[in-house]
Amino acid sequence: MFRRLAAVILSAILLSPGWLGMTGMTLLIGFVPLLWVSASYDDTRRSWWGMFGWATLAFVLWNALTIWWIWYATPVGPPAATLASTTMNMIAFMLFHTVSKKAPKALAYVTLVTAWITTEYWYTVGDFSWPWLILGNGFSHEVWAVQWYEYTGVFGGTLWVLLSNILIFEALQASRSTRRWAAAACSVALPMIASLCIWQSWEQPDEGTARVSVIQPNVDCYDKFHGDTQRQERNIADLMAEVPAGAQFILLPETAVPGDYLEPGLSDFYSAGEPGAFWQELTDSLRSRHPEALLITGAGTIRRYPAGAQTETARPERFGDGYYDRFNTAVGLDSAGRMQLHHKGRLVIGVENTPTWVFDAMKFLVIDLGGTVGQIGKGLHGTAFEHNGVKTGPAICYEGLYGDFYGGFVRRGAQFMAIISNDGWWGDTPGYKHLFSISRLRAVEHRRAIARSANTGKSGFISARGDVGQTLGWEQRGVITAEVPLNSELTFYTRYGDFLARISEYILLLSVLYYVAYRYKRRNHLVK
Repeated sequence: MFRRLAAVILSAILLSPGWLGMTGMTLLIGFVPLLWVSASYDDTRRSWWGMFGWATLAFVLWNALTIWWIWYATPVGPPAATLASTTMNMIAFMLFHTVSKKAPKALAYVTLVTAWITTEYWYTVGDFSWPWLILGNGFSHEVWAVQWYEYTGVFGGTLWVLLSNILIFEALQASRSTRRWAAAACSVALPMIASLCIWQSWEQPDEGTARVSVIQPNVDCYDKFHGDTQRQERNIADLMAEVPAGAQFILLPETAVPGDYLEPGLSDFYSAGEPGAFWQELTDSLRSRHPEALLITGAGTIRRYPAGAQTETARPERFGDGYYDRFNTAVGLDSAGRMQLHHKGRLVIGVENTPTWVFDAMKFLVIDLGGTVGQIGKGLHGTAFEHNGVKTGPAICYEGLYGDFYGGFVRRGAQFMAIISNDGWWGDTPGYKHLFSISRLRAVEHRRAIARSANTGKSGFISARGDVGQTLGWEQRGVITAEVPLNSELTFYTRYGDFLARISEYILLLSVLYYVAYRYKRRNHLVK
């Protein structure tokens, strides 16, 4: 029992560093102790439940080590996220364990790889998703080793992790087998060698640059929604005055403009027919100081519907028979007062993606990760804002966790990405740092440079190779400016998205069918 406990704890420790600001390379051996625990059991029902308990402990510990910081937003956050994530992990691992005891080992390993990737994928496409612990995300500090993400996306990283663990475990099981050790070494080294070749050979297309200024207002995230609105507006106005001349794009963070505004003109009140006073102030500021710039900022917006035309997420108005949706919105504003809107399309589970009746009953339990709270309206896809012949993708915070959805901005013409976020909810913890570093993987996948503006946390610039440029850190207020390279070419991953995950779904189905047929033949003594 002690050896199994030690192995489970070791697995959890080895799986965690990539989410804590350290190396993700320990992922390549992180499952080896857990595979040993699985191999130590026989195929009895009692043994199955024993493995179930150890696997549950391993994945709960992994979650506890990597997402404990959600506690700063709400005490129920870590348990809720751990339950959801562990459930997905357990489906994959226990399916592998079951098959490994009753069918050929090769089938069990195929089942492990395809089931794990499939459950990770399901966690990205469902209404309620928390894709933080996708294994491929653990290499966000080693972008030099995963430059081939431009072909595979993060699911290629998951595949690398699982194959390396399997081959290293098999080599340890037959420690004198040169062939197995060679296979294990190749599984670790070849992807890194291929990545380094891409790293050295990839060149930024010569399509010019855009001069981008990133603003970090450094407003307390809780005070932001309940504090002095005028003080926040003055803070934004003061920082806008610090933006250097010649800026073509100016970024403010998610929900930077306080209050809610009625679409399409972003008026203050339902009866108003023109933009709200602060929007007019921002327009005047652009006109006088930056007439050639597009301001990209976050805001809360409202869209009204007549009865019968409402969406699934719309709420009835308190007075009258109409309905309305609330959106977490990115707004593109130019010096002529023209506006472009993008509605956040990937919503934070338990905060923005909660049915109204559930939210009203359990709002004290929601995981507060920023933005607009409650069940809100949802954008269908990424949008590209165009300004003076240059297109940018205004991704909002949580959207940056979804590689294929993020690619929608690029497929619609974005030549660089403008990420706006509000990620100070968790304090000075690994949470906001890893959210920034995941953007490095998005840069590699789609070969788009990134300008990122956070309310507080970490703002900065990231190259299309994933290199980090100028940054503003925790509780720093200021403006940074850079020439951001443009790119119109589409990577293989941008074109085909999460193809590895979709292939895994089919292979998993075939593996399960093969297992059922194999067990039937064994039961009827048709195979040995």
